[in-house]
Amino acid sequence: MTWRDPYPTPPDPYGQTQPSHPELEETSPIEAFQPIRIQPDVSPAPPPQPRRPARRSRSWGCGCGCIPLLLIAIAALAAYFLAPLRTNILVMGIDVGEGRAPAGSYAGRSDTMILLTVIPLKPYVGMLSIPRDLWVPIPGHGENRINTANFFAEADRPGSGPEAVKQVIRDNFGVDIQYYARARFESFQDVIDAMGGVDVTLPREVAGLPAGPQHLNGQQALAFVRSRKEGDDFNRMEDQQILLIAAAKQLLNPLEWPRVPAVFAAVMRNLDTNIPLWQWPRLGLALLRAGPQGIDNHTLTREMVQPFTTSGGAQVLGPNWDRIRPQVRDIFGP
Repeated sequence: MTWRDPYPTPPDPYGQTQPSHPELEETSPIEAFQPIRIQPDVSPAPPPQPRRPARRSRSWGCGCGCIPLLLIAIAALAAYFLAPLRTNILVMGIDVGEGRAPAGSYAGRSDTMILLTVIPLKPYVGMLSIPRDLWVPIPGHGENRINTANFFAEADRPGSGPEAVKQVIRDNFGVDIQYYARARFESFQDVIDAMGGVDVTLPREVAGLPAGPQHLNGQQALAFVRSRKEGDDFNRMEDQQILLIAAAKQLLNPLEWPRVPAVFAAVMRNLDTNIPLWQWPRLGLALLRAGPQGIDNHTLTREMVQPFTTSGGAQVLGPNWDRIRPQVRDIFGP
């Protein structure tokens, strides 16, 4: 059965036939009203755009990652400069005499002996001078003056003097020494001249110089610390400490800092030491914080020794350890 249009197209009055609708004639009502299917858009997706990195906010910091490193660096510096570790140093002035030893040799007696201790955290700087005539046992050489320990060791094996003296100090005073510094007396004046001289107040007339404020050049300073004509060995130890403290005070003055490179070069030329370079800033800062007036300086006093004459006729000093050791504990700890 064919569906007929109930409303046929009327004839054209001008004799022309209107176009028919074959699709309507050939299609059933059900087929004529089928829903329109919308085809999905299958066009290709646009290529992905590169992702821009997030902009960092402008600030003075470098992000949280740097903070732990900064704290570690600060802690390391604080531990380096302020760690409560005691450092003990043996300071020696060696008298090799005129023509008694080859150039550069340390085969002489340690006529100056100072035990130095530094605790950077406090800060604490203490020193104790030992008289050269103190009569003590010297390993391998019996009893003798303490200043002979360096000479005997250097005569047997050059370079072994400091360790021999450190052993004598450890055996008799109970102080463990980590480092040493020694210089020949004649080279001492080179350091003082590099400083431009040193200002001291002489406690008495000494080495041909009147008592009172004096400016000493290298030669005069050497005569001052070696002279015993106007006093005994105890006065001599006091004079050596007076000069050392005066030199430290002068070097800590900012007006004198332009001379520091020349002084350091003179020290390195004339000093034999095992103090590592990394220790110098740490020790220098401790001295700077303590200041010259903060140095706790001592000497063995006349009350701590008993003068006597040996069987060989030598005038020496017998130690009174009951008086010496309490002072050593006060300065160097138990």
